[in-house]
Amino acid sequence: MTDALFEQYKDALRRGHVAGLQGRLDAAAAAYREAARIAPDRSLPYVGLGGVLARLGRSDDSLAAFAAALQRSPADDGAMRGRADVLAALGRRAEAAETLDHLADIFERDGRVADALDASRQALELAESRGRRQHVERLVAGVRTAVPNDPAAAEALERAARLLDSVPKVDPRGDPPGLGDGGEIGGLSVPSATPDPALLTLALEEALEAGDLEEARQRALRAAEAHRAVGQFHAAVDACYQALAIQPADPDIHLLLAELYLDRGWRGPAADKLVLLGRLSQLTDDSATRERLCHLAAATFPDDARLTAICA
Repeated sequence: MTDALFEQYKDALRRGHVAGLQGRLDAAAAAYREAARIAPDRSLPYVGLGGVLARLGRSDDSLAAFAAALQRSPADDGAMRGRADVLAALGRRAEAAETLDHLADIFERDGRVADALDASRQALELAESRGRRQHVERLVAGVRTAVPNDPAAAEALERAARLLDSVPKVDPRGDPPGLGDGGEIGGLSVPSATPDPALLTLALEEALEAGDLEEARQRALRAAEAHRAVGQFHAAVDACYQALAIQPADPDIHLLLAELYLDRGWRGPAADKLVLLGRLSQLTDDSATRERLCHLAAATFPDDARLTAICA
């Protein structure tokens, strides 16, 4: 880049920053796009553009801008934080947490352990899991050792300690909270009317660690249903995939996935899922599964010739 182009690039970035601070969001977006045209290999204009588009409520465009920034600079912390914020605002908490997990790993690799702790703590706040809790606990110990007298590190430690104290742990001796009769986990009463997806996820991990695959499968299904009940689509699908890893041919899981696809408006994948399940039920002579899928097919795909043939 020539000196003249570099000056134009800096001026466009400056105009974008100033317009953003003044609330002139359309002008800020235009300036960031200009900077991106001048220096298409740089991530900073896309980070700025992603932030402005998020403020304009254009979430999909914002995510695309942050993706463009990460294509150019995979370790750009501004792009990852922006992406996580947008995903969280959309209710896609599991994806936001995964982005923050990645950011924490980058910070830890670069020796920024206090920043890593903050990112990992935010991921745990978004999507509780045993692995994330253990990561936060490990980073707490690392920060105490590496930066014992740093004020910023002390604040990160305090925030992490509050979260670790506030998030309930699963009592392996108790029944997991779910969609059944309720129960008590770690001293916390969980009524059946209000299943807690985070606690169900922890209960699933307990069963997996204990090697009880059938219990883990049942808990994965309960977790998927609980996530679905509170509108956490991606987390519900993730729980289904965990259950499929235990029992790939389980019709309950495939039916739930079809329903989740329908919730999302993905009619094509839902129909394909029902067709495959229908053929499997024919091969295994599973009349109960066939009856259930045909009931769903009649309500949602009355004109699909494939399903009509299966259910005839």
